[in-house]
Amino acid sequence: MRYGDSHADGTGGEALGDRTDGEALAGRTGGEALRGRTDGEALADRTGGGTAAYGTGDASADRRLLAALRDCGDRPAVAAAARSLSYAGEHAALWLAAGLTGAAADPARRSAWLRATAAVAGAHLASMAVKRVVRRPRPPDGGGRAALVRTAGRHSFPSSHAASAAAAAVAFGALLPRGGGRRLLPAAVAAAMCVSRVVVGVHYPTDVLAGALLGGLTARVPTVTRPRTPTSRNGRPV
Repeated sequence: MRYGDSHADGTGGEALGDRTDGEALAGRTGGEALRGRTDGEALADRTGGGTAAYGTGDASADRRLLAALRDCGDRPAVAAAARSLSYAGEHAALWLAAGLTGAAADPARRSAWLRATAAVAGAHLASMAVKRVVRRPRPPDGGGRAALVRTAGRHSFPSSHAASAAAAAVAFGALLPRGGGRRLLPAAVAAAMCVSRVVVGVHYPTDVLAGALLGGLTARVPTVTRPRTPTSRNGRPV
């Protein structure tokens, strides 16, 4: 009996040892699976849904460019300029003020300036409407660190700053005199404003690109739909 008991105890010990090893293996496997799920969830959080919307490769490039431009914001001068441009472009304020100033300073083409200003406002409103449909969240971590500015809304695609800036570059640029680079001024400011939104960490580059395309197309609508005004040889309206 003692031998049987000891034999049973030994066998039971081996079985217990087998169960323990199996449980340890299962625990390790479960832990790896859990870690895999956690990594996947973290990646989804970092992309802000970008992977699902744009594909893994595109989303990865989007994040890399965001991180690179956000790194530029570590320089105090760059951060200050980016903040100023972002604040100036909030709700298209800079561009609406510029359009109204042009209308007041150029009475002969006041109606053209007002149409251009309306195109800028239309681009801004169109971008807001698209945001409500797409509902892409903003970069969750500001490109690896805290964003440099606060935002009026939580949706990212497309950039309303970029939409109004591009519309102003197209619409106002056509009204400025040729020569001296004056027509390039709105485009230069608009480009800087678009980049600033990525530098401050509140937009992905694809948000800005889509906003710029939307704004440029919106600014062309009044030109395409408005009947051509007859002109004399000196270029003045008849």
